[in-house]
Amino acid sequence: MRARRVILGMCVLALAGLAPLLPAGDAPKADKDRDLDALAATHTPELITAPGIATGTAAEMLILVGDNPERIRSEAAFAKMCGACPLPASSGKTSRHRLNRGGNRQANAALHRVIVTRMRCHQPTIDYVRRRTAEGKTKAEIMRCLKRYVAREVFTHLCKPRQPASETALPT
Repeated sequence: MRARRVILGMCVLALAGLAPLLPAGDAPKADKDRDLDALAATHTPELITAPGIATGTAAEMLILVGDNPERIRSEAAFAKMCGACPLPASSGKTSRHRLNRGGNRQANAALHRVIVTRMRCHQPTIDYVRRRTAEGKTKAEIMRCLKRYVAREVFTHLCKPRQPASETALPT
């Protein structure tokens, strides 16, 4: 753990030394955004076409998954990594759940941005929120359910093992 902090400190110092060399203005940011768009479109084309998921969110999820998505065995494990798994928070006769405060906070924030966008602009999500509100659920409970749903959707796009066409064909 100490070695990791030392390496991180060295990286911060190196980047701080390079910062004055960068040209001022929005041009470098626009170039980086364009590069990020290209990378996300290359690696997760189906994810960035999902409603509410932009390039930044897709990039955050790619960072979370890393270069070995096969290590994440289930959507429940992925939800735990994102901090989107429910924890029981019941008391007495009340049966409730809350979100796990652990996991990758940046990924959890990305999921939050997705569900807020969907709650504003995506008609099926708006209908879902209206229905669950009529059932007596609070906004926090509805958002917890939506975060888990989006985490499941992201897992499907990023971590499901893709089988080659020859393996998916029916045996003769």
